[in-house]
Amino acid sequence: MSTARILFASLIGSVIEWYDFYLYGSATALVFSTLYFPTHDPAVSIILAFATFGAGYAARPLGSVLFGHFGDRLGRKAALMFTLMGMGGSSTLIGLLPTYQHIGLWAPALLVLLRLIQGVALGGEWGGAILLATENAPKGVRGLYGSIPQMGVPVGLVLGTFGLALINHFTTNAQFMAWGWRIPFLFSIFLVVVGLWIRGGVDETPVFKAQKQSGDVARVPLIDALVHDWKNVLRAIGLKLGDGFVNVFTMSYVLTFATMYLGYSRGDALNALTLGCATMLIVMPIIGYYSDYIGRKRIYISGLVLLLVLSIPYFALMAQHVIWLYLMEVIVLGIVWGAIFATQGTFFSELFPAKVRYTGLSVGYQVAAAIVGFGPLAWTAMAKNFGPSPWVFGGFFIGGLIISLVLSLFSPETKEIAYSRTELTAEN
Repeated sequence: MSTARILFASLIGSVIEWYDFYLYGSATALVFSTLYFPTHDPAVSIILAFATFGAGYAARPLGSVLFGHFGDRLGRKAALMFTLMGMGGSSTLIGLLPTYQHIGLWAPALLVLLRLIQGVALGGEWGGAILLATENAPKGVRGLYGSIPQMGVPVGLVLGTFGLALINHFTTNAQFMAWGWRIPFLFSIFLVVVGLWIRGGVDETPVFKAQKQSGDVARVPLIDALVHDWKNVLRAIGLKLGDGFVNVFTMSYVLTFATMYLGYSRGDALNALTLGCATMLIVMPIIGYYSDYIGRKRIYISGLVLLLVLSIPYFALMAQHVIWLYLMEVIVLGIVWGAIFATQGTFFSELFPAKVRYTGLSVGYQVAAAIVGFGPLAWTAMAKNFGPSPWVFGGFFIGGLIISLVLSLFSPETKEIAYSRTELTAEN
C-alpha cells in the first residue's frame, strides 16, 4: 500500500467533509434564509437559518462519541467509510429538498434533519482522517503527515465556494435562487464515490493493528478517556475554542458579514475567501513539516498571539476597501490560522494513548466545535445591535483566543511523545 494512497485517502474524506459543511455555511445566508426560513424581517430569517448551521455543529459531539467508539474498537478504516456516506449523502439530499413554498414547514424540518445527519458524520470524520495519516507516518514526519488531511479544509472550501461562484456567474439571481444553488450540493455524490473507492483500498493503520493484537482495547472508549484522560479532553476543548471562532467567521460568516454589513458584492466576498484558502494550501504542509523540528506548541502559541493582535485590525481594515478584505483574509485565514490548523490534528492526537485516541481526539475537538458553531447566531445579534464594530467583533475574538492561549502555555510539547506500543518498547 503506497504512502500516496494513504495520504490521499485521509485527504479526500476531509475534502468531502469540508466541501459539504462549508457549502452549507455559504448557502445559509445566500439561499436558506430566504427559501426555507422566510419571514418579514431578513435578520430573523438569517438567525433562523444560522440556527440550523449551529445545529449541525451541535450534532458533532454525538458523532465523535459514536464513531470514536467504533474507531477505537473496530478500526479507523471501518468508521471512516460510514462517515463518508453520511456526509455526502445528506448533502446530496439537501440539493433535492423542496422549499418552504412547496411543502411548507416540512422544508425547514427536513433541512434541519439532514443537517444533523451531516453533523454527526462530520463529528467522526475529522479524528479518523487525522489518525489514518499520523498512525501511518514514519518516525520524524508525523507533523507533515498530520497536516495533509487538514488541507482538506481549504480544498473543500475552495471547491464549495468555486462551485457557488461559478453557478452565480452563469445564472441570473432568479435562476440561482430557483435551481442553480442545488448543483454544488448534488456534486457531493461524485465526491463520495471517489472517496469510497480510494478508502476501500487502504489497510487498517499499523498502530491500531498492534493495539488490537496486544488485547489492550478499551471496552467503552468514552468512559476510559473521561476517567484516565479527562484533563487532555478538556485541554483539547479549550485549545480549539479561540481559533475555532476565528475559523467559523473567516470561512463561513464572513460572506454574510461582508455582503450584508459592509456592502461588498457576493462575488468579492467569495473571491476573498477563495484567495485565503488558496494561501492555506501553501502554508499548511510547510508548517506541518517544520513542526516536526521546532515543535507543535511553539507554532500554536505563536499563531494564537498573532490572531489576538490582528483581531481588531482584521475588522477595521476589512471595512475600508475590497483590497483590504482580500489582504486580511489572506493574512488571518490563509497564513496565521492555516499555521495553527496545520499542527492541530497532530498536536491533539499526541495527547492521547492509542486505545482511546480516536475518541479522545474527536470528543475534545468536536465539543469545542459545537460551541463555536453558534458563533453566527451571536454575531448576527451583535451586528444588529452594534453594527460591524471592530471593537465588538474583535473583542469577541480576543476573549476566546485568551482562553486558548493560556491553556497552550500550560500544555506539553508533544512531538517526542511515543505514538504506539512499538515506540514505547523502543524507548524503554
